[in-house]
Amino acid sequence: MRHNNGHEGDAVPQPGARRLQRAWYRLTLGRWLLDMERAQLAELLPNLFGYHALQIGSLTDADLLASSRITHRVVLVSELEGTGTIIPGAYSRPDALPVATDSVDVVLLAHTLEFESDPHGVLREAERVLIPEGHVVILGFNPWSLWGLWRLVLMRRGRPPWCGRFLSLLRIKDWLALLGFEVVTQRAFFFRPPLRQPGVMQRLGFMETWGARTWPAWGGAYLIVAKKRVATLTPIKPRWESARRLVTARMPEASAGQMSHDD
Repeated sequence: MRHNNGHEGDAVPQPGARRLQRAWYRLTLGRWLLDMERAQLAELLPNLFGYHALQIGSLTDADLLASSRITHRVVLVSELEGTGTIIPGAYSRPDALPVATDSVDVVLLAHTLEFESDPHGVLREAERVLIPEGHVVILGFNPWSLWGLWRLVLMRRGRPPWCGRFLSLLRIKDWLALLGFEVVTQRAFFFRPPLRQPGVMQRLGFMETWGARTWPAWGGAYLIVAKKRVATLTPIKPRWESARRLVTARMPEASAGQMSHDD
């Protein structure tokens, strides 16, 4: 089935784009966006409970799961992606995770879908590893925004984040619905144009308040939290099974020293 929301004809991002995106997050504009994304996650992650949290892909050096109350937190990255200061739990393709089915409580996809050739396949894997009533948290760039306009001009230069495939909220929500998810939270932010001049950006700060109130669909970035629903006839594994395994037999379970942010 083809989905026509967003930019269906976009080129597939190359593996090197992940390394470029990591470097972009260290620049002024990237740091501003990262601060806003971490603030959004800090509001939402503490309300998502469970035993295991999994971040698929790591395009920044920041610990994006730091605000989660879940103590067992693992980052899975591809070998081509690099790790920066984040210590990965394992190397893995995002669409073929070495993780047991129905074993994870929270999955975080922080701009992972924009830089994958099969983003729908990544979501299918997230659905597979999540327990019933588990949550997926998605950070993405909005193609229908000032950021999207910048991308139309700059995407051919191959620079991040413009070289990524921006996926619209409508497309993501369509995929989530097909996989049996229910969207429980949807937010847009960063309504200012993606400029690098600090003085100009500070003067345009009013756009954040105005944008959230008057044109929320035009934020340059968005966050979605969706819950995995199951059919009424599908048995639900008891949540009190604390011994639930996270990793399949294909790889050893990550030790405490391999966690990305257990100090």
